[in-house]
Amino acid sequence: MPLPPAPTKRAALLSPDAHDAPARSSHKGSRRSGESRADSASTSGSQPLELFDRNAAEAVGGGAEAAPASRGRSKTASSRNQERSQDRNREQRPAARSEPEAPPAAYVPTPAQVAVPQTPTRTKRAKSNGPAKLFVLDTNVLLHDPMCLFRFEEHDIFLPMIVLEELDGHKKGTTEVARNGRQTSRTLDALAAAQDADIAKGLKLDTTGHREAGGKLFFQTAPLDYSLPVSLPQGKADNQILGVVQALRDQYAKDQPGRPKQEVVLVSKDINMRVKARALGLAADDYQNDKTLEDGDLLYAGSLALPADFWTRQSKTVESWQSGSSTFYRISGPLVPNLYINQFVYFEAPGEPSMYARVTEIRDKTAVFKTLKDYSSGKNAVWGVNTRNREQNFAMNLLMDPEVDFVTLTGTAGTGKTLMALASGLTQVLDDRRYTEIIMTRATVSVGEDIGFLPGTEEEKMGPWMGALDDNLEFLAKGDGGGAGEWGRAATNELIRSRIKVKSMNFMRGRTFLNKYVIIDEAQNLTPKQMKTLITRAGPGTKIICMGNLAQIDTPYLTEGSSGLTFAVDKFKGWPHGGHITLARGERSRLADFASDVL
Repeated sequence: MPLPPAPTKRAALLSPDAHDAPARSSHKGSRRSGESRADSASTSGSQPLELFDRNAAEAVGGGAEAAPASRGRSKTASSRNQERSQDRNREQRPAARSEPEAPPAAYVPTPAQVAVPQTPTRTKRAKSNGPAKLFVLDTNVLLHDPMCLFRFEEHDIFLPMIVLEELDGHKKGTTEVARNGRQTSRTLDALAAAQDADIAKGLKLDTTGHREAGGKLFFQTAPLDYSLPVSLPQGKADNQILGVVQALRDQYAKDQPGRPKQEVVLVSKDINMRVKARALGLAADDYQNDKTLEDGDLLYAGSLALPADFWTRQSKTVESWQSGSSTFYRISGPLVPNLYINQFVYFEAPGEPSMYARVTEIRDKTAVFKTLKDYSSGKNAVWGVNTRNREQNFAMNLLMDPEVDFVTLTGTAGTGKTLMALASGLTQVLDDRRYTEIIMTRATVSVGEDIGFLPGTEEEKMGPWMGALDDNLEFLAKGDGGGAGEWGRAATNELIRSRIKVKSMNFMRGRTFLNKYVIIDEAQNLTPKQMKTLITRAGPGTKIICMGNLAQIDTPYLTEGSSGLTFAVDKFKGWPHGGHITLARGERSRLADFASDVL
């Protein structure tokens, strides 16, 4: 239910104690919208703080995203506004809404609410202003995302009978596709069993609690007349769906009593299906809601280069202090709204000393930088491994930080993702005793032809998939052995192997990892749902590292924008206990680096 817009009156001035309230960070909505950023940069610090961001509230217009600004209302005022908004139409525009009530006179903001004014979260995709469309869903869309029925906002959905037949054929088994098929069937059954449900008139999609879905679901309850080219075999399921789309397009091309005309669009994850539809003059589109980002280049990189005039602009306002071996800087200015917690910043300019730091705090219009530990130095080697470039040093600072529970590493082949993760894991398991053991798993997606069933136990079956683990362990054991001789190296290898467990992702449901160091390799081949299943296995004291190369996705129907790794990077950015870095330069060999560039 939409919440009323934020109050238009200024809140009470802060007490001196309120200014010292600790800063909070938020997983979602930690960044301000574009309007609030401009307002923050232009507002002087001498003005009193307000409880809400006026520009952001006006931009949102009092929708559901204005909730953080209206949390301070009293219970009575909030309930009155909710009762008043119950009869409003979901598609009503914000300009048509009535003005909200002013907050009660006795309202006093808490320090935490004022210290970190929550701003609205940007929606993923704006609603269209045109007439509602009729989307015909292919079977692969339902098997890819069982919640896709509720992702089409105000538009209607049509399911041909052949789609239900194909759905029934995929429901058996223990694979992810079979589970999605069963979940889709249960969803359809819940919609059909709802009170006052009438299949002939369409099932309302919001009857099961999904208020964001304002359309209806229609089934093919009668045969449809269509004529496809003779070259298309009539018995194939894809061609039957194309025939249904053609018949519906002709049927909904004109206004009829009680039913306005609608544009009919086929939604399919199958590229060939969409090509055939367009060849027949039918509207077709890919399922876009599973994409976290429209363009892979927009993915959060985890690091930011400071401008060349950074110190010149900050010379009068910067504060610095020393704590242990680290130096802290408190900066302000228009750069602050663009920063995230645990984002790395660096300053490199000819003739000036370089600075590499991490954002540790963002409060109002100021941010705090903390200088990094230099793991490229021999005295700071991690299990005999030194970092060779700037991004690797950023990654090692995340991997060795006990306060960071979730780390994502992306980069091309040879950038050192697996080696650094294993080296930091062995150091924290065997030397620091911070974790009890290392658990390593990966998505078992073949690059070429499958070689068939593999004999042995679970760990033996995963052995062929763990070549990267063996290669890196060989390097780490050789570097740590020193002059111990053959017996010493054998003992070291045995000790390392005893603390590393290789697990299959097929048996992860229901497990809980306590004080474990979990490495998920080839994470770019996971779907967002699989990624959620793995990350939610983490118990107290567990650290998870997800690694992958988004340019090497082998799972069908997954792209850079819809990969589970992209999903995790985007959702965890700004979380105080998570970090991400994109590794830029390969360090495997000159041959591998050249091949990555030219092939």
